[in-house]
Amino acid sequence: MHLFWIAAAASFVLSYAAKLLADSFLGDRVSIIGETAGLQYSRNPGIAFGVRLPAGWQELLIGVALLFVCWLAYRSRKTTLSSVGYGLIVGGALGNVVDRLIDGFVTDFFQIGTFPIFNVADSCITVGVVFLLADAVLLSRNASR
Repeated sequence: MHLFWIAAAASFVLSYAAKLLADSFLGDRVSIIGETAGLQYSRNPGIAFGVRLPAGWQELLIGVALLFVCWLAYRSRKTTLSSVGYGLIVGGALGNVVDRLIDGFVTDFFQIGTFPIFNVADSCITVGVVFLLADAVLLSRNASR
């Protein structure tokens, strides 16, 4: 349980601090690798990949999804990897929720190729999901031995 809270707090703080920095200092696109990768300020009113849902539905879906992940974390985290994975997902999700509550948008700023622009919170969520998948594979391998 301890690692869950550390991962959740760290991912929330890092994602929110990065959003504040992007809001304060990022104007024009900053190239890191030519046109392939850079920092590009973007305000995302939608959910994943900028998808917009009808008014009210988007907020409801985000709230239900966050509650579901918290419930799932409580019920099924059994290993260090799953505790950290769930913590990263919850902390990243909370970072995006708090960002959205302030001005109705999520601040995105990482641009890689033609992939939708994303942020630190999105990265934490993605890494958390990868950790959960890796944990499931490891548990499956151990169970088959």
